[in-house]
Amino acid sequence: MMAETIDETEAVPLDYPDTPSGLSTAAAALDANAIWQRIEAYTAHRYTDREVTWLVEGKGHWGFPLTPATLSSAERWTGEAWEAVTLSAGPYGYCLPDEGPYRIIADVGAGTVPAAVSEAFRRLAEYLADDTDRAGVSDYMVNMGGAIQESYKRNPAWTARAMQYSGAADLLRPYRRA
Repeated sequence: MMAETIDETEAVPLDYPDTPSGLSTAAAALDANAIWQRIEAYTAHRYTDREVTWLVEGKGHWGFPLTPATLSSAERWTGEAWEAVTLSAGPYGYCLPDEGPYRIIADVGAGTVPAAVSEAFRRLAEYLADDTDRAGVSDYMVNMGGAIQESYKRNPAWTARAMQYSGAADLLRPYRRA
């Protein structure tokens, strides 16, 4: 039996990983924190430290949905107040002995950013920084005289789908949220 995560509250980290090198001038000018936030929303891995609180309901097994994570505290609601509890290790993380609800707090994030994640950052940044005269338009056509024409169509959701259209999502697949 698995316990269910009801809520997840993730603190904003003090900083994000360094911006990967090799970006164009336009891509380097983008807000790197915003790009890291998009990558983190897509993945379960964190590379800089922050506190995360989960509210968990039910009896059974429960594991951290974000990684790497180190348990800071666990509490169970008694009906009047939160009371500290010690959780036993289990095959999927921890065993929650009673129905709960539980409040579980952990320090999440650490480690070196893998090359694939840095490349995903680069692809996403370059895609979002498309500095051509067509960036952001959905339909463009120019007649340059005679038989010379140029036309261009871009899906109107191009920024919303940037993770997929840039190729970053393919690189992030092993780090994806479940």
